[in-house]
Amino acid sequence: MLKTTITGSLPKPAWLAEPEKLWAPWAAKDPARLEEAKHDAVRLAIRDQEEAGIDIVTDGEQSRQHFVHGILEKIDGIDFDKKTTIGIRDDRYDADCPTVVSALRRKGPIHTDEVKFARAHTDHPLKFTMPGPMTIVDTLADEHYGDRPKMAMAFAEILNEEAKELVAAGVDNLQFDEPAFNVYLDAVPTWGVEALNRAVEGLDCTTAVHICYGYGIEANLQWKATLGRRLGPV
Repeated sequence: MLKTTITGSLPKPAWLAEPEKLWAPWAAKDPARLEEAKHDAVRLAIRDQEEAGIDIVTDGEQSRQHFVHGILEKIDGIDFDKKTTIGIRDDRYDADCPTVVSALRRKGPIHTDEVKFARAHTDHPLKFTMPGPMTIVDTLADEHYGDRPKMAMAFAEILNEEAKELVAAGVDNLQFDEPAFNVYLDAVPTWGVEALNRAVEGLDCTTAVHICYGYGIEANLQWKATLGRRLGPV
């Protein structure tokens, strides 16, 4: 029997962050109140999935403002105060991106507490999502490596370390989000897949790759509106 799950994040409650807004700031400014709000949102997200009959539940990404930046904020070598406007996803749209200024290093567990909390609040199989190496590389300005494949492999090492700890904390399924895979088609079979394989190496869980086509923001909608013309008549 096929088991059901959700692919992406769930909308955040208005009391946690402004709904339907990318990179929406947290409503609570006090760290303790914010942590409590995140926990409440995760509990609700899990309960909604269980009541809907979903087999493999997630935390709904309620504790992260953004699916990429949520992990990058806790990695040394990335300067969030030094942002550069670059064209991402092969210049589909511009974004203000943090800058890699030195060698990347994982300081310690990043999402482990989130997984432990979610695991404690459901008996269902648990899935967790992380960005893939190619997508991470495409969402950053680089002033250190000067080589996208090399930087992707550095991130793959970090993702692998983190993933192994998440599995130990109770994750049954890990999903890597790679929207960049639908853009850089020449690079995917070479360093894109190589980096992703390194990220999942040795994991004792089910893994999946989600290749999506971006958020419903105006820049993406404008790009998607051109696809019919690009494909031409059948």
